Amino acid sequence: MMKRFTVTFLALAAIILAIAPVGLVQAQTAYETTFLTSITYQNVGNANTRVRFDFYAQNSGTAITIERPLNANASGSLFVGNVENLPQGFQGSAVMSAGEPIIGTLVQFGVNVPTRNRPLSNGFSSGQRSNTFLIATVLKNQFNQTTKFSVQNTDSSPVNAEVKFFRVGEGTPAHTEQISNLPVGAARFFDAGTITQLGNQFNGSVVIEATGNVIASALELGIGGAQATYAAAFEGVAQGANTVYMPKALCDTFGGQRTAYAIQNTSTTTNASVTVTYSNGGTQAATITPGGKASFQTCEATGANMVGINGSARITSTGAEIVGIGKAFGTGLTTAFVGETQGASRLALPYVRWATDANYNAGDASRGQRTFIAVQNLGGDLAAGAVRVRYVGPDGQTLGTHDLPAIAQNAKVNSTPANANLAEFGYAAGTFGGGAIVEGPAGSQLVVVATVAQRDAGANLTLGEDYNGIPIQ
Repeated sequence: MMKRFTVTFLALAAIILAIAPVGLVQAQTAYETTFLTSITYQNVGNANTRVRFDFYAQNSGTAITIERPLNANASGSLFVGNVENLPQGFQGSAVMSAGEPIIGTLVQFGVNVPTRNRPLSNGFSSGQRSNTFLIATVLKNQFNQTTKFSVQNTDSSPVNAEVKFFRVGEGTPAHTEQISNLPVGAARFFDAGTITQLGNQFNGSVVIEATGNVIASALELGIGGAQATYAAAFEGVAQGANTVYMPKALCDTFGGQRTAYAIQNTSTTTNASVTVTYSNGGTQAATITPGGKASFQTCEATGANMVGINGSARITSTGAEIVGIGKAFGTGLTTAFVGETQGASRLALPYVRWATDANYNAGDASRGQRTFIAVQNLGGDLAAGAVRVRYVGPDGQTLGTHDLPAIAQNAKVNSTPANANLAEFGYAAGTFGGGAIVEGPAGSQLVVVATVAQRDAGANLTLGEDYNGIPIQ
C-alpha cells in the first residue's frame, strides 16, 4: 500500500530548467525572479521503498509520474528541472507516495536573479489537510516584501474555495478571491502584488475556506532596498490553538540577529488576547481582532533584559485560537518558520549540511552551508542525554550523534553536526546530502527549527533560511 504525502510547490513565477534561456531579461529583485525547485526527501520508515512523484501543472488534474527507490532511513534529492516530461516553465504542485513513511522539504533556487538565500518549506502529510487553511502573514509592498502563495487540492474530487484577505486590525475581509473547480492534486497560485483590490499596500493574513481538503504555502519575496534579493518560505496551517511555541527567540544575538512573530487570530467573530512569554522571563501582550494579525518584536519585550537572548517563546491566547509565523532577521538573515501547537518525541530534518571552516568562511555556494538545529522542550524537564540528535547520511547510515544537555520545560538547546564530531557533513563525494533525526524519550514533546546558513564573505553577512522539524509518526 502506498502512503500519501502531499507537497505544494509554493507560489513560484515558474519552475524552469537549470540553465536559463539565452536572452532572458535579468530581474532585479527576488519578487521578479523565476525559481527552480529541488525536493529533498527522506524515508523515515524501517524498510526500503519506492517513492512516487505525481506532478500537476497549475489547474490541471493530469499527472506526470516518476518513481525513485529509497532505502530505509536514506534521503534523496529530486531536482525538478531534470524531471523527465516536465516542460520548461512548469509551474504546479506534486503528490508523493510511498510504502513507508516519508518526509520532504522544498529548496528553492532563484534563477535570473540569484536570491541571497534559498527558501525552504516542508511538504504536508495527509493528516494536515483541511477545508480551512490559514496563512498568518501576507504582504504587498510592505517592509520591502510581497507575498506569493499557492493553494493545492488534496481531496479526492474537485474543490471550490474562497480566499479571504484580512488587513491588520480589521475583522472584515478587505478582498475575497474565488477558486472554482480546482482539480485533484492541482494548485492555484496567487500573487499579492498583482491583486489590485488590495490597494497599493497590504499587511495582513489570509483565510482559505474550501468545499474539500486543501493545503497552502507561501513565499515572501524582496521587492527593494536591503531586502531586494532575499526570500523566505513557510507553510500555512489548518488549525489554530490557544498555545503556540517558537523554538527561536533572538535579540541582538550573534552580532545583531533578531526575531519577530506574526500572530493571526483564527476566528472571524472573537478577539484573541495574546501574551508572549520568553524563556528569560520577558513578556509582551496584545489583543488581536477577528481575522486579524499582530506582530511581536522580541527586542520590545519587557520584564527582562532581552539583549543577547538566545532562547525560545511560548505564545498563549484567551478567547480565539491563534496561529503564528516566526521570522529571524539581521546580519543578512531573512527567514521564516511556523510556530508549533504541539510537539513530538521523534522529528526529522531531511536537509542538513555542515561545511568545513574554509568553505563556509569563503561563502562557497555549492559547499558552504551550515545547519544549526534548535530543539525546544514543551513537556517536563529532560535530563542531559535524554534527547539525541542522529546525523544520517544519504544511504541511511548514522554518521554521528549528539546527546543534548538538559532541557528545562519550555527551554531550548542547540545542535550542529560539529557537536557530533563531524568536520563536514552532507558534502561527501558521491554521497551528497544528508539529514538528522531528533529522538527524545517516549511521550516527550519536542519542537525543532533548523537554520540553514551561508556566509557572504564579500559583504560580511550571514545569509540563511529556517524550516521546521517534521514529526515522525
